[in-house]
Amino acid sequence: MRRLIAVTAVAVLALVFATSAFAQGGHLRIGMTASDIPYTGGQTDNGFEGFRFVGYQIYEPLINWDLTRGDRLPPLVPGLAESWEVRKDNPARWVFKLRKNVKFHDGSPFNADAVIFSFESIKKRDAPHFDSYGSAQVSFRLTALKGISKLDDYTVEIDTGAPTSFVPYQIVYMVIVSPTQWNKVKDWRKFAEQPSGTGPFKVTRFVPRERLELEPNRQYWNDKRMPKVDKLTLFPMPEPTTRLAALRSGQVDWIEVPPPDSIAQLKGAGFQVVTNSYPHNWTHTLRLDKEPWNNKLVRKAANYAIDRVGICKSLLNDMCIPATGVAYKGHPWFGNPKEVYEYNPNKARELLKQAGYGPGKSVPKAVHLISTSGSGQMLPLAMNELIQKNLKEVGLEVDLQPVEWNTLLTRWRAGFQTPDNQGLNAWNISWNFLEPWSGFGRFFHSKSVVPVSVNTMPYLNPEVDKLLDEAEKTFDIAKQDAILARIHEIIVDDAPWIFVAHDLNPRGLSAKVRGFVQPQSWFVDLTAATVR
Repeated sequence: MRRLIAVTAVAVLALVFATSAFAQGGHLRIGMTASDIPYTGGQTDNGFEGFRFVGYQIYEPLINWDLTRGDRLPPLVPGLAESWEVRKDNPARWVFKLRKNVKFHDGSPFNADAVIFSFESIKKRDAPHFDSYGSAQVSFRLTALKGISKLDDYTVEIDTGAPTSFVPYQIVYMVIVSPTQWNKVKDWRKFAEQPSGTGPFKVTRFVPRERLELEPNRQYWNDKRMPKVDKLTLFPMPEPTTRLAALRSGQVDWIEVPPPDSIAQLKGAGFQVVTNSYPHNWTHTLRLDKEPWNNKLVRKAANYAIDRVGICKSLLNDMCIPATGVAYKGHPWFGNPKEVYEYNPNKARELLKQAGYGPGKSVPKAVHLISTSGSGQMLPLAMNELIQKNLKEVGLEVDLQPVEWNTLLTRWRAGFQTPDNQGLNAWNISWNFLEPWSGFGRFFHSKSVVPVSVNTMPYLNPEVDKLLDEAEKTFDIAKQDAILARIHEIIVDDAPWIFVAHDLNPRGLSAKVRGFVQPQSWFVDLTAATVR
């Protein structure tokens, strides 16, 4: 009897310790800048905030970003593919060896069929499982991917039509969804209510515009990235003051983009404020086929009119770096642009005079679509008010039209030629330059003009086309960087954007949040965080 009691006691203690191993990380609550829960059906919306908190938590791509360190730009590492290579006998085809013994949240196996199903849901419009909404969010990031075939249950081959070194950087944006789960519901809206990926977290509760609750995927294939928290809840909070109040009151443990004027007080009250540089560009993308921005001198004048240092220091409390190009100085793609757009209103006025404008002829008013909040948008309303003031001081009138973030993204993807957008002259959207295609190809190559990709301006420069084609065929990274630096010099001189700032990605965290690493990325690894 004593032996039985002793054995039972040991069994109970073992169960307690086993349970505590899975229940010791606490409940992490995050206040996002999004005004609604990002789309949970796979290829998510709400820009990179959707990828950050939903896409890369519920799902996974074949290739991942390594977000475990903050002292360097994240490299690409194996995800659901253990390895990949371009075929030596046919450089327009890439072979991916898939990871075995991986299961979706619904218990079904991950394999080559799931990869093909996910590819077709984005790229094959006549497929019964084509996701028109999800495809619109991500297809412009996957332009090099033309076709896919199954070599065996754990090997797929992707056809790019022509040799390209950009394939791994595009694959990272295609997350893999469960064909078994979709076939149960046969509808992407219903699938989004009961999503199934292979990621470290799975959805337990979804309340539109209120919250998304997730829990760790205890069958996750990567033991090193098993989530430490017991529960993760995401709250849409587009208003900066609302997020700040939620953090201070203890409603949430983490907020994106705390108001800059609150940072000193947050630190003084024991909260953590984490920052890091990352490939981010806050800009106004200009319409180049219509006045006033079809004139290069006017575009340069606008760039010299902006007090970037004042915006970063006075408004954003040093939470950004002044931007004078797509990339920041010190980045391998920066090069040596001949134009350095420091704050110089007199030079701006002189350039407008050279363009034929002055007391007798005003520059036509421009209409710019901006957001009220959103991923990477920093403080768009306050920043744009200062930009509007700077431009007016040199004779450039801009009418700002604010809309909700996801609405802005939808209108941007459609381009300037739609009935809703024909009266516009620019959009204020923050961009990434994580890799060559996202930094340059999708915006500045003539083959990327809407609807193929998102060269909405459109920017048309044969020299840049030629250099981008050369960079795409260059597999040597150092040589590729040199080509991209030359491209950057040309773009800075052409000034198709009003360059404003590079964000430092500030986050406000409770002192109870431990283990989080702030990467040099738009994305984050939530698996190491705990709430004590």
